[in-house]
Amino acid sequence: MTDPTETLTRDQAKRRARDLRRALAATGETISQSEALERVAHSRGCRDWNTASARLSNQPDAPLQVGDAVSGHYLKQAFTGRVLAVRGLGGGSAFHVTLDFDAPVDVVEWESFSALRKRVGAQISADGRSFSKTSDGAHHLVVERRSADIV
Repeated sequence: MTDPTETLTRDQAKRRARDLRRALAATGETISQSEALERVAHSRGCRDWNTASARLSNQPDAPLQVGDAVSGHYLKQAFTGRVLAVRGLGGGSAFHVTLDFDAPVDVVEWESFSALRKRVGAQISADGRSFSKTSDGAHHLVVERRSADIV
């Protein structure tokens, strides 16, 4: 079953429609490409392909946009903040983000020492997780959009 809240581009939706046609053809059911597009649109909660196409064309290619309110964890410490910059890397498979935390985050676990960070930059995947990990396997940065605001 398709998750209608999943971020999807128009090209991905078209690929999904082609895959649906192939899968149905393998079971002996033949449908047109336009019918497959309509089914994909309905699975996304849209009344028809034209509506879905318009909505999907307005979806950003990056998981975060400048000005978004975000939350997550940086070096295991919870944070909230704003996105200051986003730059695509590797044809959209990764992104470099710069975040400004609402309150400084202490990134040292040692009680007798502190290192506060208010602004950080990191490379993340499309799911908002950094490629870098701590020695115990936790992602350096896990970030998700709380709201999309223009600042």
